[in-house]
Amino acid sequence: MASQQRVTAAVLIIGDEILSGRTQDTNLNAIARYLGTHGVEVAEARVVGDDEDEIVAAVNHLRDRYDYLVTTGGIGPTHDDITADCVAKAFGVALHEHPEIIAMMEARWGYELNAARRRMARVPEGGTLVKNPVQGPPGFQIGNVFVLAGVPSIMRGMLEDVGHRLKGGAVVISRTLRVDGSGEGVIAAPLEGVAKAHPDLSLGSYPFFSNEGYGSNLVVRGRDADEVARALDELETALAGAGVARMERLDIS
Repeated sequence: MASQQRVTAAVLIIGDEILSGRTQDTNLNAIARYLGTHGVEVAEARVVGDDEDEIVAAVNHLRDRYDYLVTTGGIGPTHDDITADCVAKAFGVALHEHPEIIAMMEARWGYELNAARRRMARVPEGGTLVKNPVQGPPGFQIGNVFVLAGVPSIMRGMLEDVGHRLKGGAVVISRTLRVDGSGEGVIAAPLEGVAKAHPDLSLGSYPFFSNEGYGSNLVVRGRDADEVARALDELETALAGAGVARMERLDIS
């Protein structure tokens, strides 16, 4: 059924600062949530350093494997900002200074653009611009690859110019059942039974511990709302049969 189509994406996070721990990535969460609202499921995420060979290899692998690839980081003005170079190399095309970006920079900084600033105007041949409503130059799209900034506030702004370009599938529906006072040893068998009965759905258990007690959030995910609802009903029944008494359906996904 066309309504059940699965459209996938990968996220490639670029930067030595992420791998070293100096900077904590928050972009993956924002991208996954945003793409999900457009029916695109993030199926893989990678982090690579500022290494040309590693970036080129990752871009080529991920753009071939998934419907879309979103990269973040490495499009600034310094020598280690090499994402545009690597994406151009992955596609086998040249880089050029995009006239719209040059004009924007000249309007902001005057006609004496230094070499560092001109680096941010380079776009692979055939690429189209992704608007940056926050500050600085835009990102770009080439093929099924979207190249966005690493700064979270700027990246989120750029995402708003990505959504309308996506051909999404069915949006994933997620429902949560909170179980209090029962460990995963009790939950495991009922959860496995329902999962086997609904192979097209994803069922997961996410335990929690606090001063007030312990339990698990059981999450049912799928593209068919009716099947998700049936699986949730079956899960409650199976858990009750296993002696679980304290359950609550939550509004969170």
